[in-house]
Parts: sequence; structure tokens; C-alpha cells
Amino acid sequence: MFTIGPNEILAILIIAFLLFGASKLPELARSLGKSMGEFKKAQREAEIELRQFERDLAEGKYTQSDKRAKLEKIAKDLGIDPEGKDDDALLEEINKALPKTEKTEP
Repeated sequence: MFTIGPNEILAILIIAFLLFGASKLPELARSLGKSMGEFKKAQREAEIELRQFERDLAEGKYTQSDKRAKLEKIAKDLGIDPEGKDDDALLEEINKALPKTEKTEP
């Protein structure tokens, strides 16, 4: 994964200024900030749901079809396409989508 440096940020700001003008930039920044906040909130909610799912699974509260349905719901909440993936692969992708410090082992 690459890191965006100060030169890249400056180039992006100049391009944004040229494309949208000074009057639209604050509105775009607010919109971007709000979108990022909503994404992080959905990510936290998916993480909480995954932790509860793992606890319930360990207690034997789910059948295999219930387990699959729950995994698919969590994956879709995170924007992951569950089609064509088995449960282990899907759980691995879900864990990759969550913050690195809060991952759990499958």
C-alpha cells in the first residue's frame, strides 16, 4: 500500500480548486468528512456484530444456514461480495476489512 505524501496532497488540492472553485471546496470537504464518519460508524457496527456472532457461534446458537446468512449480512454491511466464497474465506475477508488492531482469529 502506498502513502500519500505532501506533494500528492498539494496536487490534489490544486486540481480540486481548479475543478470546483473556492466556494465549493468547504462544501465538498464537509460532505467527504460526513461520508467518512458514516463509513467508520458502519465499520464499528459490523465489528460489534461480528464479535457477537463469534460468541454466539462458540455457544452453538447457530445452524450452518444461520451462520452463512449472518456472515453474508456482515460482509454486505462492509461492502464485500459474498458470492462464490466459502465461510472461512468470507470470514477472512471480513477480518481484512476491519481495523488491523481489532481483528479476531477465525
